[in-house]
Amino acid sequence: MISDAITRLVQCPDCAATLQRPSQLAEMVCSGCGRRFDVSHGYVDLRPAATFVEQTKYLDHELHADARHESIAPPVLGSKIRNDMLRRFLRPGPGDQVADLGCGSGRAIVWNAGSGAAVLGVDISPFFAEEAVGRADLILGDLRRLPLVSGSFNKAWSLDVMEHLSPQALRDVLTEANRILAPGGSLFIYTHVRKNGWPAGGVRLVNRLAHACERVGLLDLRQERLRKSDHLNPIADHTELHQVAADCGFRVERVTYYSPVVGAFMENVLARIAERWLARRASRTLPTSDGGDPSASVRAARRSAQAAVRRVGPLYWALRGATAVMKLDLWLFGRIPTGPFFALLRKPDDAAGGPGA
Repeated sequence: MISDAITRLVQCPDCAATLQRPSQLAEMVCSGCGRRFDVSHGYVDLRPAATFVEQTKYLDHELHADARHESIAPPVLGSKIRNDMLRRFLRPGPGDQVADLGCGSGRAIVWNAGSGAAVLGVDISPFFAEEAVGRADLILGDLRRLPLVSGSFNKAWSLDVMEHLSPQALRDVLTEANRILAPGGSLFIYTHVRKNGWPAGGVRLVNRLAHACERVGLLDLRQERLRKSDHLNPIADHTELHQVAADCGFRVERVTYYSPVVGAFMENVLARIAERWLARRASRTLPTSDGGDPSASVRAARRSAQAAVRRVGPLYWALRGATAVMKLDLWLFGRIPTGPFFALLRKPDDAAGGPGA
């Protein structure tokens, strides 16, 4: 959807002038440079005219061949842990104006629709789920030049984004996030630094087990490797995290570390074995024309699993049980500095505390 309120939140990505939406046109028009922006797909295309040289692989259709973006099921496993931590740290609620920076399909927006917060999503890839398009303001835009009015949000979140950025792009994104937040605003992030703590040894053991299972045909990790193939990991350690945050006008207010040892076994081994079995079963029922396409069976398996989870039946509750077990990672290792982490960054109440102050 494109709400009436969106015109007070967005600006031209090129000249920062206000945008107007003539009621008779399926577009928004910049009041400064006159550029026109398409709104015909249910979201607003506010990408800057000049394309950045550095581009994410998430623009590639190949990364979305498994169709996980097409629909949204209730959060389970690692997705639920991240969303629960988002709620615990950020506490979105009525009266909040929130930006989801790098929203992907828009699933976190849908999962938090009941919070009462007004959430707007921005992503550079146009792979939005229909549920998200139908209930939220979504923008196709670049996080390094956010087409959003300065100080217009009091909260923001960014999940699984920062690790895909170069050091300069990371600073650009954080500086832009600081700009759109009002003084005292907060940004919740989930990402990781390069330096791991000792619990990461358990994760590496589980990953070796997963690769062994792949070699004998029990699971398939190709799509996961593709998803991680553009990880640039711009932050060396948590000391650098604090420095980068400060350079961009934030202070790190709260951190919980996340060494997913149990989670890696649940998601990288058990869930992938189940997915492989479902894909093989689906391939036997596909039309002959699709039977030789491996991605078709994966898509069918994912759609079947998502439908089963949405029915909130035995599979859903089994996955919720597995999610509860995965939370042991937070209880056991949450205070031990390591690569993956959840953090709350705060913009100072004093406007003079912004970038470069």
